[in-house]
Amino acid sequence: MLLVAGRLAVPVPTPPAGHRFGARVLEWTSLAEVARELEATDSDPEGVGIMVRKGQVYPVRLDGVSLKAAPLLKQEILAVGGDSAHARGIADHTATTTSVVLLATWGQYRYLLPKLRRQPFRLAEVADEVERALRAHVARGARVIPGAHRSLTVGERTRVMGVLNVTPDSFSDGGRYLEPAAAVAHAERLVAEGADVIDVGGESTRPGASPVSAEVEWSRIAPILAHLAEALSVPLSVDTRHPEVAAKAIDAGADIVNDVEGLRSDAMRRVVARSHAAVVVMHMRGTPPTMQQNVPEGDVRGEVYRALAEATDRAREDGIPADRMLVDPGLGFGKTPEQSADLLAHVGEFRGLGYPVVVGASRKSFLGWATGAAAPSDRLEAGIAAAVIAAERGAAIVRTHDVGPTVRALALVDALERRRAMLPSSDPARAAVDPDR
Repeated sequence: MLLVAGRLAVPVPTPPAGHRFGARVLEWTSLAEVARELEATDSDPEGVGIMVRKGQVYPVRLDGVSLKAAPLLKQEILAVGGDSAHARGIADHTATTTSVVLLATWGQYRYLLPKLRRQPFRLAEVADEVERALRAHVARGARVIPGAHRSLTVGERTRVMGVLNVTPDSFSDGGRYLEPAAAVAHAERLVAEGADVIDVGGESTRPGASPVSAEVEWSRIAPILAHLAEALSVPLSVDTRHPEVAAKAIDAGADIVNDVEGLRSDAMRRVVARSHAAVVVMHMRGTPPTMQQNVPEGDVRGEVYRALAEATDRAREDGIPADRMLVDPGLGFGKTPEQSADLLAHVGEFRGLGYPVVVGASRKSFLGWATGAAAPSDRLEAGIAAAVIAAERGAAIVRTHDVGPTVRALALVDALERRRAMLPSSDPARAAVDPDR
């Protein structure tokens, strides 16, 4: 077999002589879908409840597992019917630590985790972290993100954050909305098209952009925020990396701080903690002027995941409640086009952090890399496709310049997601797909 484009390439079978039994390979993305298919066989309801947990394997990656822990972890997961992979050097003691990938069903994890909690070598901590990641990954349903003035409910459907740049040099719409009247009119138009949040930015953070002072940034957004806070009912987000701008914007009516520097600044963490604002913690390598220079290769998903985990842990230690944080993998911010595409394709992995995921792909250069569209204005269709991909993989919010078309495309995604999540009628099956049972 050959691995081609992420799929196993196998010889094409000879066309069948007939389809007497209608054999087909089922596709499902949730335990609810598994339960529905099993129930359709008229199987015993109790049996359906037992089998549902066997219907989907959840791969979980761990890093930094010790030489002593890895073999014991493999022994325990094999004992419950799952499996794991670790470095070859564990066997001959040439490796002191290893990454591990666990392969088990939900039901197998339910047996595995209590066993690990009785074992040495920090396997109890492994069990706790695996359980948190699994529960966060499969969790569905609405949650409220409290803001400084207004709250936002996510999870019922994919929310849309409309972009309002009041800058002369943003890569897509720089200079179009510098006048307050034009900016307010555009924001009202975005809300009429279906935007659930308006994200106001006064400093371009495109690759190579020249930084501006906090004073200049505030002078651009201050008159606009004052108007929007009175004119709009949806939450307002301020796209800034300056703590002093964030503080003033919150006082002027902003509810969310969208920090492209991912709360690196102690001062920014203090502002968010004191103000009770919500915050989007975004991943960015370097700074806007330098982030696309000498971009490193390697495991970008692992790097971004670990960086966001560390940033949110630090934020919680500094007084920012978990229910006020969202995470953004930062497509295009210090990543190659291939890395941004990889992050988009696997954005569902970031749900394991336990925070709503925000994805901003609209008009970005990696879309042009994929489609050949050099001008940002020619990337509408690719941006909509990226929003659909992100939503299907569980993103809570997509950030876009093109609100109307994106809202309409996501309506179909959300309708299908509601259908996928619909539980069957039998009580045993319902219990099997409930992670708290």
